[in-house]
Amino acid sequence: MGRLSRSLSLAAVSLAALIAAQGGAQAGAFALREQSATAQGYSFAGAASGSGYLSSMFWNPAVITMAPGWQSEWHASVIIPRVDINPLPSVPTFVFGGSGDIGEDAVVPAGYSSYQINDTLWLGVSSTTPYGLVTDPRQNWSGQLYSRSSRIFSVNVNPVLGVKVNDWLSVAVGPSLQYFDIRLKRAVPFPGGPATSAVLPGAPSAILDGDDVGFGFTAGVTITPFAGTTIGVGYRSQVEHELEGDLSAPFGSIGPFAQIPITAKLKTPDQLTIGLSQVITPNITVHAGFEWTNWSVLKTPLVIGPGGVAVTDIPLNYEDGFFYSLGADYRLNEQWTLRAGLAYEQSPIDTEIRSTRLPDNDRIWASLGASYQWNDRLSFDLAYTHIFAKETDIRILPGHQDYAGLPYVADVDSDVDIVSAAVRYRWDDPKVAIPAVPLVRKY
Repeated sequence: MGRLSRSLSLAAVSLAALIAAQGGAQAGAFALREQSATAQGYSFAGAASGSGYLSSMFWNPAVITMAPGWQSEWHASVIIPRVDINPLPSVPTFVFGGSGDIGEDAVVPAGYSSYQINDTLWLGVSSTTPYGLVTDPRQNWSGQLYSRSSRIFSVNVNPVLGVKVNDWLSVAVGPSLQYFDIRLKRAVPFPGGPATSAVLPGAPSAILDGDDVGFGFTAGVTITPFAGTTIGVGYRSQVEHELEGDLSAPFGSIGPFAQIPITAKLKTPDQLTIGLSQVITPNITVHAGFEWTNWSVLKTPLVIGPGGVAVTDIPLNYEDGFFYSLGADYRLNEQWTLRAGLAYEQSPIDTEIRSTRLPDNDRIWASLGASYQWNDRLSFDLAYTHIFAKETDIRILPGHQDYAGLPYVADVDSDVDIVSAAVRYRWDDPKVAIPAVPLVRKY
């Protein structure tokens, strides 16, 4: 078990790297999909059926039984978003201009390790950042009443136990520990001034800040009904957080205190992912994926101040999100594997609730990737994705959940580039390892 201890230590190193990372949300709402450079090359098609090798355990922990011996992977994605909010001339605050590019470049790392105990049992652990968001418009702009900077950060650690039930069925389950941190900032009126003074340059800010540690679980199953076909189903549970922090604002804007302690209950959504991988020829495998994310659990968390009184809220009220993907890989030779994929993502956010903090919309993912097998222990992955966002608008008018007395109408111009890389390493000697599960794909 000394090897296992070392493997867990390596995962802890990955976790330490995560703590320094900030993410720009590039899945529906404020989720981060960039947990695997390998699966990204397919636009995450077949992620639950093992297309991402060991990193597929993020979506389906049962794929751990497809990884013989003792293995680790380290993944990192550089996200380069461009998001501009441009008010229409009819907006009363048009003179103060647009947001500028609110997108913040980010590096999102992830780490995975697995250890095969015998021909039936596997242990593993992952360290990931499933949620993240950083948007930062100009300090003074036309929409500052509705948002200045926004930040969401998370870290998730997920130990896993995998069981090979028989030659065609594997299952896995594990607890997850999740740290979640949120910081939201917006302009408020000058102390003693009229409400409209919140849109003037130099207006002060209100800041909501809170964090918490919550617990959930992951579970999954892989089925190989016949040689060359793998079906995977994975589930990530909801995690309920009771955020504790502070709400601060200029004197008089939130009562008699400039800063008050607050709590707020917020759930991150559960997620179901289905993957299919099918070998067509010895060199070609195709993959398909479907994902449902239960964003509708978010509702409108109340922010509770001293005495149990609600001082404000965080209006979310998202719909559920859906993700559909297709991809394929081609084994060029013993060293090189090439891959490509397309996906369509149905955002949980539409014009009825779209905010200046997160102007999300439906999008198309187009990806390319490659793997290079250096030797029987070491391999590398590289992937590139461009995200094409659907034409997007913001309509904060009477009846909109964010409306605060000032209409705000704008168009959003956005796109995203993502570059990901990974290193995969097998610590034991493949020639003397425990016999592996019959594989659809070669690790």
